[in-house]
Amino acid sequence: MIRKLVLLVTLLTFTTLFSQNIILSKDAKVSILNCGTGNESYSLYGHTAIRIYDRVNFLDLVFNYGAFDFSTPNFALKFIKGDLQYFVTTDSYNEFEYSYRAEQRSIYEQELNSLTIAQKQALFDKLWQSLHSDERFYTYKFIDRNCTTMVIDKVNDVLGSKIITSVKPITQTYREVLYPYLENHFFEKLGINIIFGTKVDQPAEKLFLPLDFIKSLDQAQYNGKPLTKPMATVYEAPNNNFTGSVFNSIYTVIFLLLLIVLIPKKWLTLSYFFILGLLGIFFCLIGFYSDHQEVLWNYNALLFNPLYLLLFFFSVTHKTKQRILTSKVLIAMLLGYLVYMLNKIHLGIVLPFIIAHFILLAKIALSQKRSGNLFLFTIRKNNG
Repeated sequence: MIRKLVLLVTLLTFTTLFSQNIILSKDAKVSILNCGTGNESYSLYGHTAIRIYDRVNFLDLVFNYGAFDFSTPNFALKFIKGDLQYFVTTDSYNEFEYSYRAEQRSIYEQELNSLTIAQKQALFDKLWQSLHSDERFYTYKFIDRNCTTMVIDKVNDVLGSKIITSVKPITQTYREVLYPYLENHFFEKLGINIIFGTKVDQPAEKLFLPLDFIKSLDQAQYNGKPLTKPMATVYEAPNNNFTGSVFNSIYTVIFLLLLIVLIPKKWLTLSYFFILGLLGIFFCLIGFYSDHQEVLWNYNALLFNPLYLLLFFFSVTHKTKQRILTSKVLIAMLLGYLVYMLNKIHLGIVLPFIIAHFILLAKIALSQKRSGNLFLFTIRKNNG
């Protein structure tokens, strides 16, 4: 009840404050808030926001560019398509801090100490304008446009140049940058790595993750002096030693693949081939549908291959020669995929699939030799 009353008073205060233009005082402070990761899929990579604090004007606001609405019609399709609209929101700082403490997510603050009062005012005006205009909405992109990149763009715009950039030299690809964030979230890691194509294997030139943003701000210089004051830890989340679930691990995949490989049930193998083929078509066609450049040119379609649908069809229609030929083609493509993957960080998580597919396909390819030997044995027996 008390929290609701405080929130109501805060909202009424904001309404009164912004019924007129706010001129920031010379004591106004602007800082970047970067928050730690959570265990939900939308919080695995952290969060970035901007705080405007001015005690003279009784102002302490946080602007967030990471809001989205789950109730958006066709939410999943819009997210896959790449035209899902995210939007900026604002909260009182106390509410912001309370919510992240409640989620046990760390909060780090870096005050921009190189901005003039005019630049602070310009930034505040831009943020407030975006909150109350069509600029409130933006089309989310995983790497190119998210809560972190939007904050970077706003600050760089006020600074007049790209002061905030990735820390040089660039030594990692986007895929390598993302990989540690998915520790103990195996299926999320598997899904991200098999749906992303060649773009995420490029050098990570774009600064797009909150915790990397902290490092960049720490090294940024403006007019010959540090852009920010030393980072302040507002809240350090306890180490809960999150280990994930035993089912959300590579061992679950290995167990399921062992069942498919070792159980001699035709329906089980064919069902698996059918699923692989559907996934392959999805990986090949999603690039034509989605505006996310990360999913273009997905070489993982060599592992989850559309040709498995042909293999499925030739198996159920008993077309032995075509079935064997298709299996050999798939083996050749799988070998090419393995060679291409040798220097990729996600080789380990797809290796069980590679091995299982080799075994299943080899059984089919070698069935021609067994059939031939059986045929010769039958002839000799009849002649004998």
